[in-house]
Amino acid sequence: MPKTFTDKEREYIKKRLMEEAQDCLRLYGIRKTTVDELVKRANIPKGTFYLFYDSKELLFYDVLCSVHDELHADLRRRLEALDEPAAADQVTELVLGLYKKVEASFLYKFITGGDLELLMRRLPPEVARAHAEKDDFSMEQLIAMAPGIKGDSIKKYSAAMRAIFLSMLHKHEIGEEVFEDALRLMIRGVVMQMFEEGAE
Repeated sequence: MPKTFTDKEREYIKKRLMEEAQDCLRLYGIRKTTVDELVKRANIPKGTFYLFYDSKELLFYDVLCSVHDELHADLRRRLEALDEPAAADQVTELVLGLYKKVEASFLYKFITGGDLELLMRRLPPEVARAHAEKDDFSMEQLIAMAPGIKGDSIKKYSAAMRAIFLSMLHKHEIGEEVFEDALRLMIRGVVMQMFEEGAE
């Protein structure tokens, strides 16, 4: 019979698993991290792990979603704190700041090293689909904060910002010494078009 945990115990175990999973992703990546390593680090029996997650990939997905949500919530707070009306340069620097936070975190290696692609392939199809929809929705929520932007334009700008984000995969080819300036130019181009469309 499976062990039952109090809500407090469940919360603690899940928190520990997510902390250790994030640390393992940073240090080893998906391929080299095993369930045995995770339970050893979290100091729980292996059977307990499977009461919380069916696979290590689902745990890693939870970590990814948590970091994603934190980054988006931080950007949203910063956007909401801007003076009205916000200037295109301010929004550009805030979005650039988001990209730089990703680059400074374990996510950059996770994305550029192929772990994100591997994780998405190993997730159940419905979970991977839900992630794509959630990512679209989060970006669309942020873009919808720009005055006058609505409907199909939100989807278009969301896709443009995703395309810019994916340029991180090609930082070396673009040129590391000019990458940040190039990123700023691309973000500013999209933001300026958003502002122009919103002013129509």
